[in-house]
Amino acid sequence: MATSTRPGDVLAGRYRLIDLLSESGGGRFWRAHDKVLERYVALHVISEADPRASSLLSAARDSAKVLDSRILRVLDAETQDGLCFVVNEWGTGTSLDILVTHRGAIDPGPAAWMVAEIAEAIARAHEADVPHGRLNPENVLIDQQGGVKLIGLCVDAALHGLPPGRTEQDRADIGGLLYCALTARWPGPSASEVAAARTYHGTPLAPRQMVPGVPRSLDAIWREIDQQRRAPGQQHRWRVPAVGYGDHPDVSSAAAISERLTEFVGDAADMSFALAAASLPINQVRPVSLPALSDPPVRIEPRGSAAEPPTAVEPPTDADPASGADEPATQVELDLEQEPTGTPDEDDIPSPSEIRALTDQPTEAGMPVFGEDDEVSWMRARATPPPPPPPFEDPPERPLFAPETPEGAAARLARAQAASPTPVQVAEHTRNRTPGPGDYWPWDDTDHTGTAERVAVDDEEMPGRSWLRLALGVGLAVVLLVAVAVAFNVGRGRTPLGQEEESGPVRGSSPAPSVAPTAIPDTEAIDFDPFGTDGENPETAPLAVDGDPATAWRTSTYNDQLGPAAPALKPGVGLIIDLAENRTVTAVDLQLLAGEADVQVSVSRELPDAAPEEPNIGSGTVGSSSTIDADADAISQGTTTGRYLLVWFTSLPQVSDGYRAELAEVVVRGH
Repeated sequence: MATSTRPGDVLAGRYRLIDLLSESGGGRFWRAHDKVLERYVALHVISEADPRASSLLSAARDSAKVLDSRILRVLDAETQDGLCFVVNEWGTGTSLDILVTHRGAIDPGPAAWMVAEIAEAIARAHEADVPHGRLNPENVLIDQQGGVKLIGLCVDAALHGLPPGRTEQDRADIGGLLYCALTARWPGPSASEVAAARTYHGTPLAPRQMVPGVPRSLDAIWREIDQQRRAPGQQHRWRVPAVGYGDHPDVSSAAAISERLTEFVGDAADMSFALAAASLPINQVRPVSLPALSDPPVRIEPRGSAAEPPTAVEPPTDADPASGADEPATQVELDLEQEPTGTPDEDDIPSPSEIRALTDQPTEAGMPVFGEDDEVSWMRARATPPPPPPPFEDPPERPLFAPETPEGAAARLARAQAASPTPVQVAEHTRNRTPGPGDYWPWDDTDHTGTAERVAVDDEEMPGRSWLRLALGVGLAVVLLVAVAVAFNVGRGRTPLGQEEESGPVRGSSPAPSVAPTAIPDTEAIDFDPFGTDGENPETAPLAVDGDPATAWRTSTYNDQLGPAAPALKPGVGLIIDLAENRTVTAVDLQLLAGEADVQVSVSRELPDAAPEEPNIGSGTVGSSSTIDADADAISQGTTTGRYLLVWFTSLPQVSDGYRAELAEVVVRGH
């Protein structure tokens, strides 16, 4: 028995297949039409012999237990004619993966509200002991009104051959949806087509490290969810205070996550509108507004009495002796305010001149004419067609060449030899002349009375023309002189006005910022040990930027001093300062609790993953209070601009039991 499906096939006698939306793993996803209820549905189809058929039907039964307006319900599930299919509600909108891929990250408020809605719907499903199993961005739908819909409850996991879902996995996927909405990246654990999140030592970077400006409370919620997924029961390695939540917000269930996000959102009255504004204009029907048309003019025919039907007054077709022209018959246009008084008499018949005036006006044949007492008549066409336009007259022929000059006569008199006649002489000559070969063209009867006067005026010198030429020459000379002076000053290395240039950055480089450097706030510290596996006391790293000189980040204690060769265990260890965004660093203040150490300070736009080759800020020996200043040329050229500042120790202070650095404070100054 054939198990293939094609557009137009009808399953179970009611579901007509329309569009094949996707096909993978032997299964097909269709848009279908329910002929019984006259509505569109979503239909998943696999072969009855497929190993997933039994689990798909079981997942459909479990999904039908949950009733929530944010979850697209399962409507039907059946095995028939060698096919196993599940019917779901049809939803329209933009999925979250398409939204973040084409638009980017969503604002924190709408993003938190959207994930809170998802978490609340999943919490209701968990109450019925029904986990989703594959809660990725592809299964989150945002409609045109900003509403959130969940797709594939239980069914999607069964179609992908996955075992029944777990509530712990749904909770981790909810954190992943929050991460995806804030950063446009996907941290897992379920598979998705969204670009994967960047990692550091196998752990995804926090949302605040990916996108500057993410609120600390949302950042703390995701970090707590991720920590509980990776190491349940262990203390979080990131100790970032979250306003209102402490270090460890309660994210033990989907309902708890929804409560934390709802507390962050506060008033959610406008969140759906903000989310709808962020959606993409896909499959939207846009109304087309046509320009308004003015009402056509109303023309009526003469009417008889109220009892008689309206009749048109036919003018006489004979020629009017007074006018001397034949006038065609036409309908008569009357004033709207004229009162109809029975059958028109001879005085009501328009004269030929009136008919001529009416003939020049357009008629509206076939248009209704509304009169008194709800009477309706119709415009009539002209009795006779209008006369055709007069034919075009051919222009008079003109010879291509002037007549030949008689023998012995000059072909053309020179201007200098011809005396300029006065206007009176020209007019007199024009009236009484006989055209000749030396005169104007003999076949041209145009009046050239003013020609001689114009010629005479053109030959005279215009008043003021000499002064205008002189002023133009002087202006050009001044402009040339100024250009030479500017070129001479610039060639000597001065300003165009001849002043000495002030000292500044090298030509071709970007000028240094005019704002005075200040301490950069809201920094975070991360231990950096590319030559080890356990890190350098990561739990104490934030103490180096907490503003308290009494607390410090301590490196591990080494038996031998750091160095590039044996017996040194490592060439160096370091501390990364996250500035939250790209900044121009001008100086770094370092404070050790005891002893002195050699350090190298550099800044980069990307998170370092190896030991630095050459510091771009500076290096030196630091002690209880030291400052490393960046070079002015490096600052002006943008070399000291970046987000991640690395303090790299190449030697450690000696202590009683070996070598160890205790960095109390790191203050980064810049713009």
